[in-house]
Amino acid sequence: MQGDLEEKEQSAERGANSFRPHDSRMVRILYLTLGIASLVLALLGVVLPVLPTTPFILLAAACFARSSERFHDRLLSNRFAGPIIREWHEHRSVPLRVKRWIYLMMVISFGISILLLPQPWQQLLMATLGIVLLVFIWRIPVRDRGGRSHKTD
Repeated sequence: MQGDLEEKEQSAERGANSFRPHDSRMVRILYLTLGIASLVLALLGVVLPVLPTTPFILLAAACFARSSERFHDRLLSNRFAGPIIREWHEHRSVPLRVKRWIYLMMVISFGISILLLPQPWQQLLMATLGIVLLVFIWRIPVRDRGGRSHKTD
């Protein structure tokens, strides 16, 4: 009976704190490796037009939450990534200012890429990729000042 009570308490504690590292050392190492790789891809996404940044930051946060409290806490305390991660975790949305920043960076990077490509079919392909990514980003919910989430801004 005592064991059942302790197991229920641990289960409730795990539900309340989804940022609990995995019990297996090997799984923690795999999550840490995936988290670092995701963070590298997110940093590359800052300068590469087709590679998104925010989804890789969110993936890195999820991996660090299951592998290393230290890495997770450092990512949450980052002035750029922290608010995005907290907004997504609490409300499944991104801040409107982040979404607008994404739109601006997409227009600049895709615009430059399209202008630099020599062949019209390459330019068309890049424009198509940009439009697909734009629709994907547009579908991510944002929260207004009243706290309600909605799909478009």
